Amino acid sequence: MNKINIQPVPGNVGVEIQGVDLTKKVPESLFEEIREAFIENGLIFFRNQNLTPEDQIRFAEQWGKININRFFAKVEGYDQIAEVRKEPDQKGNIGGEWHTDHSYDQIPALGSILLAKEIPSKGGDTLFASMYKAYENLSDGMKVTLENLNAIHSSRHIFGDGSVYSKSSKGRIVNSELATQDAIHPVIITHPESKKKALYVNRAFTLRFEGWTDEESKPLLNYLYDHAACENNTTRFKWSPGSIAFWDNRCTWHNALNDYHGERRLMHRITIEGSALV
Repeated sequence: MNKINIQPVPGNVGVEIQGVDLTKKVPESLFEEIREAFIENGLIFFRNQNLTPEDQIRFAEQWGKININRFFAKVEGYDQIAEVRKEPDQKGNIGGEWHTDHSYDQIPALGSILLAKEIPSKGGDTLFASMYKAYENLSDGMKVTLENLNAIHSSRHIFGDGSVYSKSSKGRIVNSELATQDAIHPVIITHPESKKKALYVNRAFTLRFEGWTDEESKPLLNYLYDHAACENNTTRFKWSPGSIAFWDNRCTWHNALNDYHGERRLMHRITIEGSALV
């Protein structure tokens, strides 16, 4: 039976998986190897996977229930697939800030499977950062301090009525009236499957520490954001048509670089439902 080939990527965050064809249902034995790599690393990549929407949905359903995104425009005929798109005449992109998807939900997503459909001639890379490593590289004193804190996350200021992001989306972001939820999560979580600890705040969606003011929270949050996104903790993924990035939202950040003005970039994203964080 064929075995997959797992290769590290530059930056030592994530791995590339070779030797699997996702246009077909992945056999259970190979799927377990892929799953182990995903849980251990929090980030896996595939190349040359020219998937149809049905292929991408089938692969996603092997991981769990699909989350129907309430804010992103959908791929026509496929509510399970969110469209991440920037047209040549648009200046702002989607996801152009360090963040982790769905931290504003009471039960955040497990992960997101992003498939490249159309890419610009240059630029449009995505940065990723490991929150396992971000936690590991904190001082013992800081770890103790953060273990006792929760943080408040929200989607209101990003996707809500009147937000700059929503106004500038030109139809790519929808249902702003649904951006009414906030969530409280531990600042340090124990990953439900790997059992490793990870830092769980992010620049886009975290507002403040529970019981702290915005002014009190800002200095420490900014320190954690800078610490987590340091060069030694990140990797940069260069897309090509058919490339896939699948990140674990419990233990990674990502940041879509907006450096390809005047060109089109189209990605198809499926998000998998997760479990409550502790």
